[in-house]
Amino acid sequence: MAKSLLLGSASIAVMATTALSVTAYAQDTGASARDDDTIIVTATRRDETIQDVPINIAAVGAEQIQEQGFDELDDFLAYVPGINIVDRGGRQGNPIIVRGINADPLGSGDGNNNGGGTVATYVGEIPLFIDLKLNDLERVEVLLGPQGTLYGAGTLGGAIRYIPKKPDFDIDSLSVRAEAYQYSEADDLSTDFGFTFNKTFSDTFAIRGSLDMRDDSGFIDQPFLVQQIGVSDPDPDFTDPAAVSANLRRANDVDSEETLSGRIAARWLPTDWLDGTLTYYYQKADIGGRTINSFRSTVPAGRYESGTRVPEPNEITNELLALEVVADLGFAELTSATGFSKFEDDGQRDQTDLLITLEYSYELFPSFTSFTREVGEEERFNQEIRLVSTTDSRFNWIVGGFYNDFESVGSSSEFTPGYDTYAINTLGFGFLVDRPDDLEYFSQGVTELEETAFFGEIGYDITDRWTVTVGGRYYDYELVTFDRVDFPLFDAGFTARSLSEIESQLPGDPFASSGGQSDSGTLYKFNTSYDVNDDVLVYATVSEGYRIGNSNGVGTCPDFDPNTPNNQGACALLPGQEFFPGGPGNVSNRDETQYGPDQTTNYELGIKSTLADGALTLNGAVYFIEWTDPQVSSATVNANIPIIVNAEGAESKGFELSADWRPTDQLNLRGSYSHVETELTDPVPDLVRTITPPGFGTAFEDGQSGDRLPGAPEDQFSVFASYDQSLENGNDLTWNFGYAYQSDVLSRANSRGNGYVLDGFGIANASIVYDAGNWSATLFANNLFDEYAETGVTGNDLFNQTVSDFDGGDVNVRTFRINVAPPRAIGIRLNWDIVGGE
Repeated sequence: MAKSLLLGSASIAVMATTALSVTAYAQDTGASARDDDTIIVTATRRDETIQDVPINIAAVGAEQIQEQGFDELDDFLAYVPGINIVDRGGRQGNPIIVRGINADPLGSGDGNNNGGGTVATYVGEIPLFIDLKLNDLERVEVLLGPQGTLYGAGTLGGAIRYIPKKPDFDIDSLSVRAEAYQYSEADDLSTDFGFTFNKTFSDTFAIRGSLDMRDDSGFIDQPFLVQQIGVSDPDPDFTDPAAVSANLRRANDVDSEETLSGRIAARWLPTDWLDGTLTYYYQKADIGGRTINSFRSTVPAGRYESGTRVPEPNEITNELLALEVVADLGFAELTSATGFSKFEDDGQRDQTDLLITLEYSYELFPSFTSFTREVGEEERFNQEIRLVSTTDSRFNWIVGGFYNDFESVGSSSEFTPGYDTYAINTLGFGFLVDRPDDLEYFSQGVTELEETAFFGEIGYDITDRWTVTVGGRYYDYELVTFDRVDFPLFDAGFTARSLSEIESQLPGDPFASSGGQSDSGTLYKFNTSYDVNDDVLVYATVSEGYRIGNSNGVGTCPDFDPNTPNNQGACALLPGQEFFPGGPGNVSNRDETQYGPDQTTNYELGIKSTLADGALTLNGAVYFIEWTDPQVSSATVNANIPIIVNAEGAESKGFELSADWRPTDQLNLRGSYSHVETELTDPVPDLVRTITPPGFGTAFEDGQSGDRLPGAPEDQFSVFASYDQSLENGNDLTWNFGYAYQSDVLSRANSRGNGYVLDGFGIANASIVYDAGNWSATLFANNLFDEYAETGVTGNDLFNQTVSDFDGGDVNVRTFRINVAPPRAIGIRLNWDIVGGE
């Protein structure tokens, strides 16, 4: 069936069944809920119910977070249609995909600290991307569609808001939680302990804090770790136990995660019209390794075994100091949100496969193993001021200003132990130097971004049932980047710089490549809604979204010179620039060092309905998105380095349905379904790089108009059922079951060339909760049926080749690796209200 007919049928289905993208979960969330357990959200900067807000929004309250055992954002988003996260574990960062739109959906690189940039993620009132542990939260709100006229941070596809519980002036409380579980593929038990306290000092001053310590055992084994890097043979005869034990060692459950997360907040009401909260957030995660397998690679690995040759730990630290002040001015509410945040990243990874596939001679060294250490720091200052009208009038308005000052610095150090000596003494490479530190490649970069925006909306109630809202946004940003690449094997005097040295010296380094971009412009929004009756709301929205461009973080290549040995290595090309070893024919047709901004225009029709005296809600939406200059994943001509490039155009279209039904006081049923089709609308030259075996000679294939874009499943659905059973002793027993499914996902556009198709999968979770009032116990099973699920991928079967070393032995390329979802975990969760209650 033609796609246009499919979309048309979907539109009819949406309107006929009166079914919005996401339904609110009617759970008591403390201060954010009314007496009837309806969640109150503040996404539009005013207190409203989900069913009264004429935009696409979902919310989960504190009780449902506990009820369904949501620990992280991806747990919750599996039950929200139209949005999904690529689960790559804690080691790499997990991209967020909204309605099929994301820059680098399967994230072949590490250190993803912005979720792909498609959503603005808010912690309280501060824009900050962080995969925050869902502890002591009032609620989480998810808004689909651009929201740049309501929020300071720009939003290409949506916004996610973590709303923490504020200090309470009415009660002193102390709550303790504990959890223990074990994966079916793990050797050890995993644990999670935490507590939350609230202390009142007066009617106008209180402090609230929480602390959680998670120790996740992991479930991925590494049976192919080399005994000694640069000495041991990473590719012995795998059928010979003696050869294997002489060169390799095994480590179990390497993708462990130890996370310490906490928050301390002080709230003060100096007057009856002024409310201020100062909060410090801290989250540090020590990750043991990747959640990947090499099951489809060239080594005899199992479904939960990695083929990497060295440990791949990563340490990630997030800090945020936020001051939020709200003043009631009578005619309007003034909010000031100030945030200082810092992100630090320090990780190591196996670099062997990339260097082998370059075929520059690394593969000739029989004991060749390479690893890379990557460190980075980011600092950000945010200031947002917003004024929201509060008078009772047909007019309502919002106006605000936003400022963002962002700086980052990072380095990548590539080590090749033993290679320099072997290349000089055995291969006769006299142009190399012997380096005691084994440093072979060093790249460094600095980014400076200054961003300002002014935004606002005006709404008018034409009648008591018909409302029209228009909004606008003016934005301006300036981005400056500095990048440098060095090859220490050609320079005995080279010394790697620390991050502080890079930050102070690189901007003034005459040998560093500098880049940057700036842009300014306006965006608009139009929304109209009509209350058909007290139970049915229809709305239409046209809104624009925007995302800034950035550097690809690679240095530029030197001009082509076949007589210059150091004209070799991993770097990017400018248009028309040539590079050894490809010679005069190795030319890029685009600037690989950076990519520009992109923009979306979202057209949406939605309906929200409440039926059966409030027991049933049916919501639905249909949308069409024009995506201009979309940022899509590609690779450099030289060395196959993952980069982002701008295509000419793309589009996304689909529909989303959801329902929430409480047929009895004891039984609650929820469900959702979404369908999305995202495709290129114009050809993209040299988008997909493909390998032409034997060897790793490569070519590029053009992206074609109509190509399905990667990263997003076309279909998603979820169901959840909860049954409350009252016991004779006055306590309650609750039975919960949830199932979330997604269809197949492409790793590259149309899966041509360097691509792989991830099969669809569904994950079921179940739990039984015993609630005794001031304490509760939950027995749960996540991934109940122990489903093997592939969530992300690097490479494909074209990489499954072996090359020969200098002695004629086989060297296995293990680039083809799969991210996998956690196997079944069975555990118990305990919660106590020791003092007071919440």
